[in-house]
Amino acid sequence: MHILPTPDGFELWLESRLLARHSAARPFAEIGIGHAHMAMYRGNFDITDEVTTRHALTHAKIDGTSVSLSSAQGTEPLLVLELAHNALIVSSAAPSLNRFWFHLHAEPSEHIWGCGEQMSYFDLRGRRFPLWTSEPGVGRDKSTAITKRADAEGRAGGDYHTTNYPQPTFLTSRKLAVHLQTTAYSVFDFTAPDEHVLEVWAVPDRLEFFAANNVPDLVTQLSTRFGRPPRLPDWIMSGAVIGLKEGLRSFERLETFLAAGTIVSALWCEDWSGVRQTSFGTRLFWDWHWNPARYPDLPARIKALSERGIRFMGYTNPYLCTDGTQFPEAEALGLLARNAHGETYHVDFGEFDCGIVDFTLPAARQWFAETIIQREMLDLGMSGWMADFGEYLPVDAHLHGGDAMLLHNAWPTIWAEVNATATANHPEAVFFMRAGFTGVQKHNRLLWAGDQCVDFSRHDGIGTVITGALSSGLLGTPYHHSDIGGYTSLFGLTRTPELMQRWTEMAAFTPVMRTHEGNRPRDNLQFDEDALVLAHFARFTRLHAALLPLLKRLADEAVATGLPMQRPLFLHFPDDESLYGEQTTYLLGPDLLIAPVLEAGRNEWRVKLPPGCNWVHLWSGKTQQGGQTITIPAPIGQPPVFWREGSQDEALFRALPSPG
Repeated sequence: MHILPTPDGFELWLESRLLARHSAARPFAEIGIGHAHMAMYRGNFDITDEVTTRHALTHAKIDGTSVSLSSAQGTEPLLVLELAHNALIVSSAAPSLNRFWFHLHAEPSEHIWGCGEQMSYFDLRGRRFPLWTSEPGVGRDKSTAITKRADAEGRAGGDYHTTNYPQPTFLTSRKLAVHLQTTAYSVFDFTAPDEHVLEVWAVPDRLEFFAANNVPDLVTQLSTRFGRPPRLPDWIMSGAVIGLKEGLRSFERLETFLAAGTIVSALWCEDWSGVRQTSFGTRLFWDWHWNPARYPDLPARIKALSERGIRFMGYTNPYLCTDGTQFPEAEALGLLARNAHGETYHVDFGEFDCGIVDFTLPAARQWFAETIIQREMLDLGMSGWMADFGEYLPVDAHLHGGDAMLLHNAWPTIWAEVNATATANHPEAVFFMRAGFTGVQKHNRLLWAGDQCVDFSRHDGIGTVITGALSSGLLGTPYHHSDIGGYTSLFGLTRTPELMQRWTEMAAFTPVMRTHEGNRPRDNLQFDEDALVLAHFARFTRLHAALLPLLKRLADEAVATGLPMQRPLFLHFPDDESLYGEQTTYLLGPDLLIAPVLEAGRNEWRVKLPPGCNWVHLWSGKTQQGGQTITIPAPIGQPPVFWREGSQDEALFRALPSPG
């Protein structure tokens, strides 16, 4: 990277790519002072900003590899940029400044991806993305009735940009990536044709730039930068994780799945610690130890499952309910966050309160890793768990290790690190998370797509899972999956057999198949309550299990290169620009194309086949020429799936069992 002086300013270049152009008329940076107003309600945030000062830094002074920016010639610099390899180190001389805007070069035809796990849009161009970890919201489309009602009744409707896992990093079709190293609230604005504007509410550490000859190499660079997770163990890819939360009866119901021919890798009982009933539905009791009244003889039952080749999984999160036994223990040890009055901070999670384990304290990290994860979970015989939440850190909490406003975005990564530390000597253990931020890639064993509505809706239904997998995958998060059938059931919205079957068909072609009963299990259809739905599910678990040789190789490749297992079409077909925004079709590895049916009542589906090769329809064996969009029959049981002719996995694909 180098700075090139110009008659009226400078240009910043990385190899042959223009990164930014500065002049007095169009400055590279602006600075200001703002006053943020943030209100959190059960993980949803109302955020406004009052900017009282905003100045363009029009004058630049270049001194070797350093650029000093000021608002006028002869005045003291307000921002200094120091060139260091592929980064600009940022420093400010005025402590009162807390708003910064950076203007990067853009080209009108440029496509943008990334910014964490985005659920509504894969190509981000033309939109503005606030980056703040939160509940994604219910509906996530301000024009829909369900979102309006969720907003009115619980401030929980969400929007296209709300996500559990944001990250201030993006890639472009110029084979360029940009990362803003900060944990502060930021906004990435891609609406202008000739510039990208990055806004951040604190002095960032640095702006980093990456370039490569192709996008796969760029993904490898980013995954090297942020870290790669351990290899996903074979066992969790070799069958379905069956989520049941009905106490001891969960073991009885598991037998129904097995009798139907389901290939089962694990029984997942998130209610292992007990439950409570709320207006939202059945919630878990957040006191992280085995509840013997709900699960008698659990250690013996886990051992018996293990002897049948079936693992047991549980649930935890970084909060302790105030009416449990671990809350007073942690409070007595001084391990909980405090409020402005020095009292233990209580967070409202919807009809019950919790304390926050202050992971900025090394002792708190150690206590949680050893006392809860090791002693209460691993020693019990668990092979994994959902490591939930991470988004709820209140910005007014008082933490031992810093400002909660700056730690809020970092909290999911810190939470992931606690789990990773606890499982460092347990390579077969798998915890899965929905929350994330920069660096979570290194620690989180498996990402899941969060709490989709139980429907086909555009912004909060089945299709958002694909978008989330593709966007996060380009940032070095290689393993992704979802709740089969969705999770959130509110305002009369319930699952249909068709939704469960279509979700099953999609999940079979992802790294992990896992069911979830949802937030209102008794209001919704469950797999073991409909013989046809269960038979369909069982058939697709057998197909998923048959894909294990491919999944194992892709998991090895993820460790070696950082490439995700689920991939956007353009990753392997970069010459077709029409594929750059494709977010309803994906590749599992380089050669298997999946186009899930994402609308109700459809028995046929349009599929765009990438150019340059022939594609073989998995179910009929018919060959189609690439580079065309076709409409094919897609009845339930035969989702549109094609494999590339000449693939190294041709024998595997031809031998896959037909679920029809």
